[in-house]
Amino acid sequence: MEMLLKCDANYSALTPITFLKRASAFYADRTSIIYEGTRFTWKQTYERCCRLASSLCRLTVSKNDVVSVLAPNVPALYEMHFAVPMAGAILNTINTRLDIKNIALILRHSEAKIFFVDYQYIQEAKDALRLLVAESSPIPLVVVIDDIDTPTGARLGNLEYEQLIYDGDANFTPVEVDDEWDSIALNYTSGTTSAPKGVVYSHRGAFLSTLSLVMGWEMGNAPVYLWTLPMFHCNGWTFTWGIAARGGTNICMRNTTASDIFRNINLHRVTHMCCAPIVFTIILEADNRDRRRVAWPVNVLTGGAPPPAPLLEKMEALGFHITHAYGLTEATGPALVCEWQEKWNVLPADQQANLKARQGISILTLADVDVKNLKTMESVPHDGRTTGEIVLRGSSLMKGYFKDPAATAAALKNGWFLTGDIGVIYPDGYVEIKDRSKDVIISGGENISSVEVETVLYRHPQVSEAAVVAMPHPRWGESPCAFVVLQDGGGSGRVSEAEMVAFCRKNLSHYMVPKKVVFVAELPKANGKVQKFMLREQAKYLEVSEKRIVSNMGNKSGNRRSDYGEHVIAMSRL
Repeated sequence: MEMLLKCDANYSALTPITFLKRASAFYADRTSIIYEGTRFTWKQTYERCCRLASSLCRLTVSKNDVVSVLAPNVPALYEMHFAVPMAGAILNTINTRLDIKNIALILRHSEAKIFFVDYQYIQEAKDALRLLVAESSPIPLVVVIDDIDTPTGARLGNLEYEQLIYDGDANFTPVEVDDEWDSIALNYTSGTTSAPKGVVYSHRGAFLSTLSLVMGWEMGNAPVYLWTLPMFHCNGWTFTWGIAARGGTNICMRNTTASDIFRNINLHRVTHMCCAPIVFTIILEADNRDRRRVAWPVNVLTGGAPPPAPLLEKMEALGFHITHAYGLTEATGPALVCEWQEKWNVLPADQQANLKARQGISILTLADVDVKNLKTMESVPHDGRTTGEIVLRGSSLMKGYFKDPAATAAALKNGWFLTGDIGVIYPDGYVEIKDRSKDVIISGGENISSVEVETVLYRHPQVSEAAVVAMPHPRWGESPCAFVVLQDGGGSGRVSEAEMVAFCRKNLSHYMVPKKVVFVAELPKANGKVQKFMLREQAKYLEVSEKRIVSNMGNKSGNRRSDYGEHVIAMSRL
């Protein structure tokens, strides 16, 4: 057996770049991308990626150089998922919702050599680059991405994306991936609990994660995929590469609005889409002229935050078939998928929704998943009640944190990746998140899952969104504090805090009932996830009161509630 060696004939490095080459060969005339009035075939997409890769090489981009991009879900961002690694470089997609300080931080920390900027974000790019100049940091070469469907002529410097495509070589031979452990992408975490960290993916991890998701989701041949999930989020959960693997069609959208979602679904007969639960709210609260029941099943993979079961029921009623996934930036996107079982089809709708709200079982290429007591590293009982930390192991996980060996060692520990998420595991092996470890509320020695309290709040007919965090309690140490967004602002029949508390008392153990309910215009979010650390900071200034909301902030007048409400609204818009 030892005489059988690897050679070029029987071994090649795993890389998702091969999906594009295959698509161009076997699905050459199939539509690859649709963006408003612009369309490309897979043959054209491959040629455009070759041209861009050759232009990058002419700009002296080489192996392990970082190429950053700040753009919405437009064709250029999709193409760069192939073109950048085809030039041997590492793709860094930047969250378009970040402020200029975080954009500058990423450009500096990643040592980006080239910075692609969509015309919509030129001002943010200018301001971020000024910060780099002010601190004498190296400045990347800037390339503007103009709108390919309706060019604006906007520029920042002399380089423009389509010009690089035009000047490139369509017969360019992609830089060979020598080692599948080579880096393909650098993604920065959204910073829900701490400062953003640079997560590095390997070609092997990206390839395996992509295959797992298209298989686990049972994505058939030639899907029509609507880009409601930002491509900057874990490289679109690897579906940037996955749609090429299935020879599908990418429907790109600059803005995720209810009108654009329903218009594209019906115009192009969309079959698949991914999104965070916040997009459910956008869909369900659409105007009557936009909202409609879909005439065919649209498969939706959701994650990013545990979706409340009532929200899932409402989406299913509109014709969306929901599959729940769980993942992290460090896991190359989804690591667990709530794989549906046929025997559940006979259950009532509310029970099906509860089952779908679970995070599920591991994707195929993940070696193992468990829920452990971190003090003993022993597995918790499979009883659906005993909590522990969710841990993962497998080749689809990150290589580590860029320039942060201490954080890498802390996350990849004892042969497992420690997620920081608290969960339970059921007798059937399905995992369910109960909370982030930092979001568990400890009241009088009892652990309270903020997710369970939020699920009850979502059942209230006037609640659009809800987030629950810990606030100080003079007797119990901590108690739940609920931040609630009402549908249509509450209107004339606005529910009161006392009514909301009474609703929770009917549906929760009394120790879990929020001691404070604060009504806000919107919740602070990043990548569709509620930024609970911001809400926790605000809750520190609240005092428990059975009769009224009291805040330590502002003046001592009877306008405390109003003052606080205005402050929270202002914070949520930052």
